[in-house]
Amino acid sequence: MALTPSTMLELGTSAPDFDLPEPATGATVSRAQFAGKPLLVMFTCNHCPYVKHIADAFADFAREYQEHGLAVVAISANDPAHRAEDGPEFMAQEAKTRGNPFPYLYDETQAVAKAYRAACTPDFFLFDADHRLVYRGQFDDSRPGNTLPVNGADLRDAVKAVLAGLSVPDDQRPSMGCNIKWKPGNEPDYFG
Repeated sequence: MALTPSTMLELGTSAPDFDLPEPATGATVSRAQFAGKPLLVMFTCNHCPYVKHIADAFADFAREYQEHGLAVVAISANDPAHRAEDGPEFMAQEAKTRGNPFPYLYDETQAVAKAYRAACTPDFFLFDADHRLVYRGQFDDSRPGNTLPVNGADLRDAVKAVLAGLSVPDDQRPSMGCNIKWKPGNEPDYFG
């Protein structure tokens, strides 16, 4: 497991489009479906201990803020050749078992992850109702092995500001987690 930080995509960036399958339902979900709503995009996977550490708290967080108008999607771009449990059939099983209240999408080509400059799991991108980036970074300070509570404090503050029509502070801390498992020869150039 390589501990990897977010790339901290430039604030104000327009949300890249996506049109991806949801293995649990067979539906295709696109960014356009969330037009006019604040949008939270989380890059994630099944196996990562950093994701597992926050998974239940994040599902509760998503339920809470979806009731207030936040759109939430999770995307896995990991190559299942690295970790079979990150493949679409296991994604569908994970979504159903956990009862996630948001679509869990599969980025097989990894093009969407590259467009977002995603680097790790979990990696969070919060866009306002015009789909301009206002927050990218950590869920909170909790990590596997530390004793800090998993409360989503950093992301919660950002979402509250967006939903209230307020500015999100520019002081944002990168998320940390497992690196995205890129297909051989498909590694992005934004790390170099």
